Amino acid sequence: MERKRKSKLILLGRIFAYFTGALILIVALFSLYVIHVSHISPPPIADKSPLQLQRKQIDADCYSIGNNWFRKSNTGLYELYVEGKPFERGVINGKLTAELVKRQEDNFTEQIRKLVPSSIYQHFLRYFIGFFNRNLEHYIAPEFKEEIYGLSFSASDEYGYIGTKYERLMNYHAAHDIGHTLQSMALVGCTSFATWNDRSADSSLIIGRNFDFYVGDKFAEDKIVAFYHPDNGYRFMMVTWAGFTGVVSGMNEKGITVTVNADRTSIPSGAATPVSLVAREILQYAGNIDDAWRIAGKRKMFVSESFLIGSAADNKAVVIEKTPEGMDIYRSGGNYITCTNHFQSNKMGKLVSNKQQISESASAYRFERLNELLQEKRVNTVQTTADILRDPYGLHNRNIGIGNEKAINQMIAHHSIIFEPKKQIVWVSTAPWQLGRYIAYDLNKIFSMHGLRQNVELNDSSLNIAADPFINTSSYRAFITYRKLKQQIAEGQTVNIPELISSNPEFFHTYELAGNYTYKHGDPAKAITYYQIALTKEIPTKQEANRIKRAIVKCSK
Repeated sequence: MERKRKSKLILLGRIFAYFTGALILIVALFSLYVIHVSHISPPPIADKSPLQLQRKQIDADCYSIGNNWFRKSNTGLYELYVEGKPFERGVINGKLTAELVKRQEDNFTEQIRKLVPSSIYQHFLRYFIGFFNRNLEHYIAPEFKEEIYGLSFSASDEYGYIGTKYERLMNYHAAHDIGHTLQSMALVGCTSFATWNDRSADSSLIIGRNFDFYVGDKFAEDKIVAFYHPDNGYRFMMVTWAGFTGVVSGMNEKGITVTVNADRTSIPSGAATPVSLVAREILQYAGNIDDAWRIAGKRKMFVSESFLIGSAADNKAVVIEKTPEGMDIYRSGGNYITCTNHFQSNKMGKLVSNKQQISESASAYRFERLNELLQEKRVNTVQTTADILRDPYGLHNRNIGIGNEKAINQMIAHHSIIFEPKKQIVWVSTAPWQLGRYIAYDLNKIFSMHGLRQNVELNDSSLNIAADPFINTSSYRAFITYRKLKQQIAEGQTVNIPELISSNPEFFHTYELAGNYTYKHGDPAKAITYYQIALTKEIPTKQEANRIKRAIVKCSK
């Protein structure tokens, strides 16, 4: 009997050993497969002579290479001009902005470490993104691959564990797409609108947008206003960051504007063209709305997105709505159009995922607030556009807490921008968020330059929009206190909860933070009180409301 029992144990042990060995082999083979498929080979470049170019220092924070230049404005914005062929543009861009390319990747990876503190999960995230973006290069136009490759020579040497320099920059171009598939990270939630004819004071097209893409405060510090003169297509400008050649907000010399707004999407199974590079192609090659529609239609995307397209030639704006499976266009039928983070067209508006987005996210509320303000103002101007983009309140001017995602101004904007396409003028916000001055650039003047010989201011100061008076109020100072205390809680520091409450008393998250803090410090009854107050406030999403309800259940056990 004992012998039989031992024989069974030995057999079971062998089976377990074989099973474990097979599992390890499967995991190892899968890891090798992921590493293999996530590798991205750079495009062949016949002429690499641009790598020998050297930048010339004109002044502190001001450099040039031939007609190309890069400088830091007194406004705090960086300004860049590049021209030439794709690989040449990329190399020159990287050489001129080398310090920022490295610093931006430092900031980006630092924020990822905060979101994903475990080194094990960080490495898993690397392979997840690599697998997610497998075959990415097959969906990107050769021109853009060459430009990104040229730019990659200036990337940091410190992040080889993430991938080669070229692989990293290619994957970073899909960061916007990955960000809004992981919606719980609250990385994206943008707002845009346009007015024309009788809804604009001088009947011309005016477009405004907030780009609420948040990857930490440092990521938004080094904004670049970039001016491009490519060897093919139209000249254009865009607001961007170092190491990134895609477009999220921009205008070309024909008066086409492009801004992107994320919509609800499922986790994709594989790569396609990043949204930013679809927008880039539209901006570089479209002269009117029909061109933009044609270009968007020929590219497959792996997320759902709305492109608000303004056109001087058509003197109006439309929204091109695109999913991995289809595409439609929304025309408002009036002389203004609004766009947040859900679809409006007949085809896309009926999608189950879109109805879920409307019912569960902050998009519909923010959309209603945007339309409310446009109806109040009735006739729009550039100043009015800035006022709307800066609005921090809820419906009927109700205080819903400063920083609420239901507000047009969520106090997280990477940048805010205003366009007047026919006049070729663009206004770009300065820190903090969109509360600082909006700086005006005349594209006609910028593109008439032939290089930069001395460090001079390039914006049209006579057209600049003054900073929002809100930054001089006690409410703003209280909000800064709220952000400081929120950060201290995240770092495990001791804070004064009454001070936290008084710093932003109408914001649901203030009370959620108070509940989390008091529960952690051993007072679940008090935590429940704070959570219950949070539920009485304007909560942006169903997901956040459910999170608070789960916390109450946890405290009640």
